[in-house]
Amino acid sequence: MSIARRVSVRRLLGTGAASLALCTASVAAASGAWASTGTPGGDGWKSGGQYQPGTGAGTETETDGCQFSLDGTHFHDSVKVDDQNLKPTGDGKVHLTVRTAAGATTCTASLASYLAHGPDFRTSGEQVFVDFDTVTVGAGATDTLDIAVPDAGCYAQIDLYRGAVKFDGKLDAEDGFAHGDLPEGPDRPVIKDKLIAAWNGGAKDCTPAEPPAEQPPAEQPPVEQPPAEQPPASPSTEAPPENPSETTPSATPSTSAPTGHTSSPSTAT
Repeated sequence: MSIARRVSVRRLLGTGAASLALCTASVAAASGAWASTGTPGGDGWKSGGQYQPGTGAGTETETDGCQFSLDGTHFHDSVKVDDQNLKPTGDGKVHLTVRTAAGATTCTASLASYLAHGPDFRTSGEQVFVDFDTVTVGAGATDTLDIAVPDAGCYAQIDLYRGAVKFDGKLDAEDGFAHGDLPEGPDRPVIKDKLIAAWNGGAKDCTPAEPPAEQPPAEQPPVEQPPAEQPPASPSTEAPPENPSETTPSATPSTSAPTGHTSSPSTAT
């Protein structure tokens, strides 16, 4: 079994779990193996079938004592890591058997898969990490590199390389692995002279879309509160008028003359 931790991005396609093939930002479980992408062999492969270094992130180099087999029986210093040769099995992963070459005491190799934004490294942009595995084998031993791959038809990159660096961009991860930058075309190859074989291909961009920036909620005018209910006014107490409505009549002064005797004036005679 491999010594690596595997990080697989999975997505359910249709119904039933089956083999994975090249397409979305997640690795899907779907029946069948990789389908033809319309560009058989992807960028970097000649139609005559002779392997040519792909336009992946690096330059083809010696394998540092490793040999590889697609079928577990026939071993070569390099193999085609394209969608026509790497076939997902029932567990949804592709498998590559590794052994030491004759005379080598040990070798370390890694296999990684990415989603890309274009069909070759030049147009790949910053790639999206999908899966990775690494093995170290001693003389006479074999082990397998087992990784999930994108779905059929998606722009993708597969890298087989020397060493055990995980190029996933998680430079501060503390998980026991050495980490490196994500590959980004056209100007940031990361594997460089440790590349053994690479494949770029696909027909559509399956990288996840950037979520739209969250807009702050529009300011709502303050809701007008209805005035608080006033208790009904209590009937007012009538104040007494300033002048009483009924006045006591004032006493009428008497006009009658006082009773008495009147003397008639005497007439002079």
